[in-house]
Amino acid sequence: MADIFDKAYNYTIAKKAIAGGYYPYFIQMSSNEGTESVYKGKRVIMCGSNNYLGLTMHPQVKEAAIKATLEQGTSCTGSRFLNGNLNLHHELERKLAKWVGKESALIFSTGMQVNLGVISAIISRKDVVILDKEVHASIVDGAILSLGDIRRFSHNNMNSLEKVLSGIPENTGKLIVVDGLYSMGGDLANLPEITYLSKKYKARLMVDDAHGMGIFGNGHGTVAHFGLTDEVDLIMSTFSKSFGSLGGFIAGDEQVIHYIQHHARSLIFSASITPANTAAAMASLRVMEEEPERIRRVNENGKKMRTGLIKLGFNIGNSISPIVPILIGDDMRTISAWWALLNHGVYVNAILSPAVPKGQQLLRTSYMATHTDEQLDKVLATFEEAGKEIGLI
Repeated sequence: MADIFDKAYNYTIAKKAIAGGYYPYFIQMSSNEGTESVYKGKRVIMCGSNNYLGLTMHPQVKEAAIKATLEQGTSCTGSRFLNGNLNLHHELERKLAKWVGKESALIFSTGMQVNLGVISAIISRKDVVILDKEVHASIVDGAILSLGDIRRFSHNNMNSLEKVLSGIPENTGKLIVVDGLYSMGGDLANLPEITYLSKKYKARLMVDDAHGMGIFGNGHGTVAHFGLTDEVDLIMSTFSKSFGSLGGFIAGDEQVIHYIQHHARSLIFSASITPANTAAAMASLRVMEEEPERIRRVNENGKKMRTGLIKLGFNIGNSISPIVPILIGDDMRTISAWWALLNHGVYVNAILSPAVPKGQQLLRTSYMATHTDEQLDKVLATFEEAGKEIGLI
C-alpha cells in the first residue's frame, strides 16, 4: 500500500550533503550586523544579503520598530479584514502609493503573500497569465493558484513574448508578470519593450520590483528608472530587501487595489503585518528620502564589484546591478567555491539546480550601500585567492 510519507523517507540527498560536510544551506549565524556576520565564532563579510541600503541596522529604523512594539504590542493577532487593521498600516500605504506614483497601495505580511494573493485574485480560469521564465517562484505559485492558463516566454526575449501574446485570442483577459530586477542574474527586465507589447496586445502588466526598489529610479524602483510609472498597471515590492523589514505591497489604480483587498485570500486569511515591521518599513522609506547618498553608494559598490570580478576573469553574466552572479555551471564546483570563500571569510549564496537550470549553477553575490571600500577590496582579493585555489580562474 502506498504511503504518502515515502517521498520523505526516501529523500536523502540533503542528509548525504550534511554528512559529507558540503551542505550550503540553513547556515546558522550567531550575529548579523549588516555588512558582517558571525559564523562559528568567526567574523565574515556578508555578500549574500538583500539588505541593499544597509537599513536593518539604521538607528531610525530600529528605533521605529522598538517604539511601535512598546506602544502597540508585538502582533495584531488577526487579519486586516477583521481585527488586525491599524491606522499605521493605512499611513504606510498612503506613503508607498505616493513613493511609486500610484493612486493606492495595499500591504501584506510578506512579499510571497503579495504575489500569491494578487495574481490569484486578478486571474480567473478564463484568463491567461504570461510569465518570464525567470520570475520569482512566488509569481509562479500565484499563477498556479489562480487556475488560469499559464504561458511562459524566454527570459527577456521580446520575440518570444510577442509569439506568446499573438497566440492568445484577443478577447481573452491577459496579465504579463515580470521581475523589475532579476534576483539571480542581476539584470533588468526590458520594460520599455514589454510595455509596448502589453499595449499592442491589450494585456495588463505587473512588475515585481522586490529587488529594484531602493536601488533604481532614485529609489523609486525599476518602473520609475524607465519612466514608465503611468504605463505599468501594478507595481509590487517587498520590505525584506531595501526596506530592512518584513512584508510587501502592491500599488495601482484605486479601484483595482480595492478589488484585490476584498479578494486576495493571502491577505484576508492571514494575520496582518506587525506594528514593528510596519513602522520599520515606514522609517526606511523616510531614510531613502533623507539619505539619497545610500542609493548612489549601493550602485557605486555594485559597479566596483562587477568591474573587479570581470577583471579577475569571472563570468558575471548580464548583471548591471548590485546583484552580481558568478556563473560556474556545476553543482559540486559551485559548492566547493562557496566553501572556499566562507573559509576565507566571505559569505555568498550557492545557487544550484533545480533553482536554476543545469549548467547555470552560480554563486549569488549582492552588495550593500554600507560595504566599505576596504571590505570590498578584501572580498575581491578573497575571490582571487579562492578562484585560483579551486581552478575557477
